[in-house]
Amino acid sequence: GSSLLTGPEGLMAKERENLKRLKCLRRYRQRYGVEALLHRQLKERRMLATDGAAQQAHTTRSSQRCLAFVDDVRCSNPSLPMTRHCLTHICQDTNQTLFKPCQGSEEVPCNKPVPVSLSEDPCCPLHLRLPPQMYVPEQVLAVPEELEAAPTDLYLSAAELQPTESLPLEFSD
Repeated sequence: GSSLLTGPEGLMAKERENLKRLKCLRRYRQRYGVEALLHRQLKERRMLATDGAAQQAHTTRSSQRCLAFVDDVRCSNPSLPMTRHCLTHICQDTNQTLFKPCQGSEEVPCNKPVPVSLSEDPCCPLHLRLPPQMYVPEQVLAVPEELEAAPTDLYLSAAELQPTESLPLEFSD
């Protein structure tokens, strides 16, 4: 668009202002000079850092273990991603907000870590309180005794069900 409007001759003040805005919009968010050089160097440094980190992630990630100590012995479980503790000891991390210890019940205390959910007090599956039963089973109707003691002579035996004479099968069109 700017190549058509190169000459200032014949352009009105409003058209010159619109041309200036158009050129500014075309260059918007493009870096020039020192800013462009520094930006390119920063991108190159980031690429080198992330490539090196990606290669190291496979080697160091497998060797990261939980930092918790149980009876003066370090835990041998692998740590959760982006943390320093395993699932068993994640509640020892004071900065984490994703897990809370299960409150358990009065008879059986429990400190198993459970993910924080929308409920007020998250519980492990062992201490989960189920809602009241919504399904009420239908009551079985009592069968009158007269129907239970029906005479058996109304029923035919297997011998009576057998045909006595064999009839030829004929098919007609």
